[in-house]
Order: sequence, then structure tokens, then C-alpha cells
Amino acid sequence: MRRLRIGVLDLATNAPIRNLYGRLMNANLASIMPQAVAAWCEQAGHEVCFACYTGLQSPVQALPQSLDLLFISAFTQAAQLAYALSNLFRRRGTVVALGGPHARSYPEDASKYFDYVLGLTDRAIILEVLQDCSPHRPSGAYLSASRQPDELPAVAERWKFIEPTLACAPLVKLVPMLSSLGCPYTCSFCIDSVVPYHPFRTQQIVEDLRFLLRKLRRPQVAWHDPNFGVRFDEIMAAIEEAVPPGRMEFGAESSLSLLSESHLTRMAKVGFKALLPGVESWFAHGEKSKTGSLSGFDKVKQVSEHAALILRSVPYLQTNFVLGLDSDEGPLPFELTKRFVDMTPGAFPGYSLLTAYGRAAPQNLEFQREGRLIPFPFHVLNNNHAMNVRPRHYSWPDFYDRVIDLTNHSFSLRTVARRFRAARTALPRWMNFVRAVSSEGRGRLRYYRTVRRLLDTDRSLRRFFDGETADVPAFYVHRIRRDLGPLWELLPAGALSSASTLCL
Repeated sequence: MRRLRIGVLDLATNAPIRNLYGRLMNANLASIMPQAVAAWCEQAGHEVCFACYTGLQSPVQALPQSLDLLFISAFTQAAQLAYALSNLFRRRGTVVALGGPHARSYPEDASKYFDYVLGLTDRAIILEVLQDCSPHRPSGAYLSASRQPDELPAVAERWKFIEPTLACAPLVKLVPMLSSLGCPYTCSFCIDSVVPYHPFRTQQIVEDLRFLLRKLRRPQVAWHDPNFGVRFDEIMAAIEEAVPPGRMEFGAESSLSLLSESHLTRMAKVGFKALLPGVESWFAHGEKSKTGSLSGFDKVKQVSEHAALILRSVPYLQTNFVLGLDSDEGPLPFELTKRFVDMTPGAFPGYSLLTAYGRAAPQNLEFQREGRLIPFPFHVLNNNHAMNVRPRHYSWPDFYDRVIDLTNHSFSLRTVARRFRAARTALPRWMNFVRAVSSEGRGRLRYYRTVRRLLDTDRSLRRFFDGETADVPAFYVHRIRRDLGPLWELLPAGALSSASTLCL
């Protein structure tokens, strides 16, 4: 095999940074798999240039002009940016491969614009691409492993790709790590619900953490597990073996069902500073929130008490909700969430609009069969700028009125001040404040109000939302054109209308 000149590009965002929170945190959205791909390519003897696009620099300028092969990793919101970049580099003679969540969710659409589209990816899949490394046009080759990899390159092997990205983070510098892949829960809207749970070797975790202690004065680690702590005693024993008390800080997504008082006490001792559990709904998914058959206000009370328990041990808590689930009807779900916000001032509420990402989750295919999917461009599918599933129990104006009311309540000056005072330490206090006044709070509220106004005043947008036309409204076209900038002209023919209804 000849020695190839390879680029690996991780698209952590889809547009230049325009807000304070993005400047602080975008570099911390780097993914692990692009780093693993870069390490596997180096192990195979190739020259590798790695870049993570955080919105600070041009993704084109971050890579050499002349490459034999380019791997791009993208979430669906960055798909149309990835399509434009692929078009540019293929014109230069580069073979281009797409991996990441978008490739898994929309392989048929992605194959129109890439030479390779990678589903579940392990070292053998990467070696197959390196061995072939040839153009596949007009339709790219789809490659997927039968399961997630049994192991990934160690942090030491990925460090040369991690360190430059950390340098772009001005304050919080999170090293991405995994202790497992897949999830034991079966939430029908989640991409990981169909991936069997697989823990990594604890000895590798010990070695990775010890390596970080040699490299950084006080490392901050973000566990990227879909649900951290499923095998709680094993992973905590590994952390306790590797990390002296007070030397490292951790954050993770987990489920309330795993966050018992004894577990929280143990997590606090090793340095956990942030937890992001999913509540999802007051009328469903009780197995994750440890509420069983409880629903409505009974569930609100129990989750609020559990949140207070967490905050006694861990200073930063984000509770995650999905708005627009089929289990929700009328004003009650939104009013209950407002009650929870009032009862739990120390928790930052994270709201996502129900979004179906292609074939990634079982529920998505059901939505398509029911004819409920709206063909939003991929660029706005980031869980909050578009909801591509027509609500079962709400009209669009009614739904947006309720989302606006909830968002306004959650990020009013009074609520923000109460959340500020409830935080026990400085960093959570200011992080909550910045998020509230930047893109996630007041910024998102402005956006929702604009969409709500257009539902009344822009007939083309309303017809699009109601499924009467597939023509992308000018409101979204202008937004995509602005975000892509010069790359707008490189968007391949038909790529703008590549849409989120493509599942079956």
C-alpha cells in the first residue's frame, strides 16, 4: 500500500461563532471517533493532518490543499457544510469519506456526495478504505461494521489530535473520553437505543487517566458515554485507582436511575463536577428517571427531590427534556416543566424539540410511515432550530406558543437570578448565566418568536410546516447561505433540498 496524505476533519459546528457561549464551549464539542480514525491511519503508516472545526477558523484553511484522502465526521446539522467541502476537495482530486452520526442516519443521501459513507466504524473498516482509496461515483460505497469497535486508540495515541483542539478553548478545556459504547435503555427516539451496550477495558481507562495527569495540571474530562455508569462499581474503581483525590474533574451524561445517594457520594469524592441526566417527559420514560409508573406532578416532585440530592454532591446539573413527544398533550406538560424549574432553581433546563434523524432510531421510521416528517434542510436539525416531526396533539402555532412561554419562563430575569444564586460555586454560576443570556436561553427565545411570527405572516413557511410543499422557505435558505458563506457556492446541485424526511 502506498503512503497516503490523509486529512481528518471533525465538524464540531456548522457555522462561524456568533455568540459568547460558542466561543467558550465549541472546542469542547470535539468527537472521539475522528481522533481514533486519525490514529488508525497513522498506525497504518500514512501521513495525517487533523483539524477540528469550531467556528473560529475556516475549515478549508485548516487542511492542506493537496490530499489523497479526506475523512469528514459530521452530525446532521453540519451535513450541508460537509457536502460543500466534499465537492471542493473532490474537484481537487481528493477521495472523500463521510463518517459520524449523519452517515449512520442518512447513508443513501450522503452516498450522492461522498466516495465512501461509513456507518458503524472500526479499524478494519478504515483499513478497507485505505486499501482501496479510489473514487466511487456517482454513488459512494457504503461500509459498516457489524458492531461498534471493541476498543479505541488510547488517549496517548490521540493526544496529538486532542491537544490543538483544547488550545482553542479559552476557559473550560474538556478532554473527551469513553468508558463504554451503546446503551441498555430503549428510548425509541435515540440513536444509541439500537446499539448493544459494550464497556471498554477498565485497565485502558486507568492508563488513559494516568496519562492525562502527566500532561495536564488539573485535567477536565467529559465522558461521552451515551449513559455513563451502567457498570458503576467497575468504572468508579478504575477512576479511584488512577486519580488521586482532587487531581481531576469529570462531567457525564447519565440517567437518574443510576444516580443514587451512595453513587453520588462516591462520584463527588473522585471529582465529578457536572451531570446531565435525561428526564425527557413527565408522562413517559420513567425507567430512565427512576420514577417507574409515576407521571404528572407526582413525577415532577420526585425528580425535583432527586435533583436537589444531586446538587448536594455535584455542583452543576443540567436536566434534559424533549418537547413535542407523542405522550404530551395540551398545556399540562409545559406547565409541569415550569413548576419543575421553579422548584429546582439550581438545575439548568436543557430543552430539545423532537427530531427524527433518518433511520437512526426505530421511532423515526414510524414517523415516516405516518407521513409526519417535514423536509427541513439538514443544516437546521440541531434539536432546537427545527422540529421535523409534525406534533400529534398540537397545531404548529399552539406548539410554538407553548415552547415560547416555557422558554421565556425558564430564562426570565427572575429565574436566571434564582439559578445564579442557587449555584454553590463560581464556574457553575457563571456558566448558567452565560448560557441563559446567549444562544441557549434568550437567543433561542428570539428565534422561536421569529418562527412563530412567520407561521402567521409567511404563507410559504406555513405551507412547508403543514406538509403542503417541499420548497424550502426563504427564511431557512437565507440562514444556510449566511452560515456557509463562500462555501454556499460549492453546495452540490440538489444538496439544499436534501432533507430530513429521507429514511426508508
